[in-house]
Amino acid sequence: MGTLFRCTTMPEFYKKSLLFLIGLLIVDGLLAALFMFLSQPTYALSPALRDGIRWEPVGVTDAQTGGTSSIRLRDARPGELAFDYRLTRDGRYPFAGARFVVKDAKGGMATVNLRDYETITFVARCSPAYPMMLGMTVFDDKVSVPGELITYRSPGTFFSCNERGVPVTIDLRRLTMPSWWLWMMKLPLSSQDYALDKVAQFSFGSSSQTPFDTDAHAEISNIKLHRHDYRYIVALALILVMSWTLFGIWFFRTHTRTLAASLNSRLKKDLPLVAYRELTLQPYRDEEKASILKFIATNYTNPELDLESVVASTGANRNKVNDLLKAELGMTFTGYVNKLRLTEAARLLTEKSTATVAEIAYSVGYANVSYFNRLFKEEYDCTPKAFRTLAPDAASADTEPPPKMVGNG
Repeated sequence: MGTLFRCTTMPEFYKKSLLFLIGLLIVDGLLAALFMFLSQPTYALSPALRDGIRWEPVGVTDAQTGGTSSIRLRDARPGELAFDYRLTRDGRYPFAGARFVVKDAKGGMATVNLRDYETITFVARCSPAYPMMLGMTVFDDKVSVPGELITYRSPGTFFSCNERGVPVTIDLRRLTMPSWWLWMMKLPLSSQDYALDKVAQFSFGSSSQTPFDTDAHAEISNIKLHRHDYRYIVALALILVMSWTLFGIWFFRTHTRTLAASLNSRLKKDLPLVAYRELTLQPYRDEEKASILKFIATNYTNPELDLESVVASTGANRNKVNDLLKAELGMTFTGYVNKLRLTEAARLLTEKSTATVAEIAYSVGYANVSYFNRLFKEEYDCTPKAFRTLAPDAASADTEPPPKMVGNG
């Protein structure tokens, strides 16, 4: 693992983290779309046999109550209704419309359990444009007689309809029982309860506002029942929490290890620089160069050290000092002094756990702790406190400890 992290720089880590983050967002987005879709299952009123039942379209009028209204079903796609009708005044309860009736495999009357479904949606087109009525027929164990639909509860509601087509959404749990049915069954007006566990049919037809003796046409398409399966929402929430938690753990741990490895590499590069520049008498035959480098290496911890004091102490020309540092190290005087101080501060942070950050800042030549903190963070990409925490990890990332600076320890 140590080798892996030594090969990964902080920019590479951030690039990899960004790619992981984008990938996680894409995967989570796809999962969210899938789970949201799965959490809202639909049910179609299909004429095909399914689970032992099918929905058969049937025309219905007020003929049973002495009416003369008429209806004619037209060809429509499976699960849709299209019909022409004409409403007359002759019957006691004028009505004309079409129904989807539940039939069993043998063609007998049946019921279906729809209690998990909450709403029904469809598109309603009609000419002329008048409100129509949605009715639902459900078996009631207390009052209904099997096979006699007139005794089944028939809650319903009105919906808008026009030539262009109106998208309709109706809450199946908030329908109203018609007063004529309650009167016929000798039930109080307050008897509005009904269940969806034994639904026998859905009807779409005329309302009290439908004109009499007028040819009318209606189309009810895209009929679907909807419900919510909250298990998918819970599963999605758990997946999102787990994925982001794992990403957070991975990011924190990898960031810590990568930063520690980066600091280790920086220390190995910088500490020999300090040790070498302190021993400047041997490498340089040029006494003036040796004098300048030795003075800086032995006095960089002095807060008063500046270019003028170097010139005054070594007798070197001001431009000579800057030219030497740029030629030998590629640094300015200020950059080199800060490099020496910050590298020594890094060493002290790793070796003197009892010393405070302020004490270390003062010991390497900084009178202003805030200024030291800012320079240190610019150099090592973390604060001195964070560096001290990461330093043991950085040191353990290699089998060879970083070389210590000679002198001034």
